[in-house]
Amino acid sequence: MRAIRYFAIFLWAMIWPVTAQAITLETYAEKPDGYILFIRHALAPGTGDPPHFSLEDCQTQRNLNQQGLDQARKLGAQLSKAGLNIADIFTSQWCRCKDTARALALGEVIEEPGLNSFYQDIVPKKETLARLQQKLGQIDESKGITIMVTHFVTISAITGIGVSSGGMVSYNPKTRQAMPIEGR
Repeated sequence: MRAIRYFAIFLWAMIWPVTAQAITLETYAEKPDGYILFIRHALAPGTGDPPHFSLEDCQTQRNLNQQGLDQARKLGAQLSKAGLNIADIFTSQWCRCKDTARALALGEVIEEPGLNSFYQDIVPKKETLARLQQKLGQIDESKGITIMVTHFVTISAITGIGVSSGGMVSYNPKTRQAMPIEGR
């Protein structure tokens, strides 16, 4: 039964259309209405994580492949070229997210458990999202854009928007407005 649930979520993630009109990265850079920039980790082939998953051991996780590393580096170059005023970069504790955040090469990367994936119940959904909401409430928008590298389920739970690997969503926690950003 659990396998069927995960497969259904996977299919939903693959076909769920982005419902909001996307804006370009250049448009976002000119007028960043959302001071949170959610980024889904770059390409990490497969679904979920192996049964022997350990947060402390990247070899037990689904990780970026070379295409994913290249995708993250390219995205970092695009973000740099856009001239965003980046205040902080937070990441899920999953290795594929940390590797994506580092490959962006935009600054210091800070782990944030509120960005972790609850897709396979490795962490509790309710508590994880509560922690993320608390973190979002602490961010000072006057300092610039805060990048948050995370997972499909986390982005869609907060913004209502599904994105593919390396996808971005602008989010304003005060107004709860979200907008997908074209790029990659």
